[in-house]
Amino acid sequence: MLLTIDVGNTNITMGIFDEDTLVGNFRLTTKTPRTSDEYGICLSTLLDKYHIDSEQIEDVIISSVVPKVMYSLNSCIIKYLDRVPTIIGPGVKTGIQVNSDNPREVGADRIVNVAAAYHTYHQACLIIDFGTATTFDYVSDKGVFEYTVISPGIEISAQALWNQTAKLPEIEIKKPDHVLAKNTINGMQSGIVYGYIGQIEYIVKNILKELDTKDVKVIATGGLAKIIFPETDVIDEYVPDLAFRGMKIIYDRNKKALV
Repeated sequence: MLLTIDVGNTNITMGIFDEDTLVGNFRLTTKTPRTSDEYGICLSTLLDKYHIDSEQIEDVIISSVVPKVMYSLNSCIIKYLDRVPTIIGPGVKTGIQVNSDNPREVGADRIVNVAAAYHTYHQACLIIDFGTATTFDYVSDKGVFEYTVISPGIEISAQALWNQTAKLPEIEIKKPDHVLAKNTINGMQSGIVYGYIGQIEYIVKNILKELDTKDVKVIATGGLAKIIFPETDVIDEYVPDLAFRGMKIIYDRNKKALV
């Protein structure tokens, strides 16, 4: 079995693959400082939930954009699983060429998503990741990561609204039944969600216009993508486990290269 770990700015997600099947997943908050033993307890809980013995985990691969958690997390993997994890970065084969002014600026999370999309669909793809930031990453039909757009995530936008105003409350982010609202909470929900849908549609339509093509598969991933995906026709598919798939694909490519 393969343990895949995606360390994002807001959450750490762990997924377990048995061959090509994702058999379990788990989510932690990133911002809570943890020791290697605390990570180990969380990991043990995940394995117990799915009735998996630690000895069944043959390898571990990690995608991380938060360096400060890596020492404890890496120590946890070595201590509790007796494995040295593969960490996605320079030297790891992804099958993706990065055509950027500064390729080292591109986070591992985005490489993982692009690799998953391209190697799964074998065509040009636009990946919209609804994370702490919302990223729009374009990979060509030749497997070249060429363009990106980055905007504040839904939660960041919402937090700015209630943190910077004296009388607006913290609310649940969900789509109200109507754009027009008769109370403050529904009014905020309308502005946040419908406003974000409008932003997504505008950016996607203009990306496709500048690319001068419609032959691009638009894929949404990330926790809050499930709110936006059903409300627009500019997104073709919602793939919640895209990062796990990407890490599995990258792991397989590197394992074959060593054979």
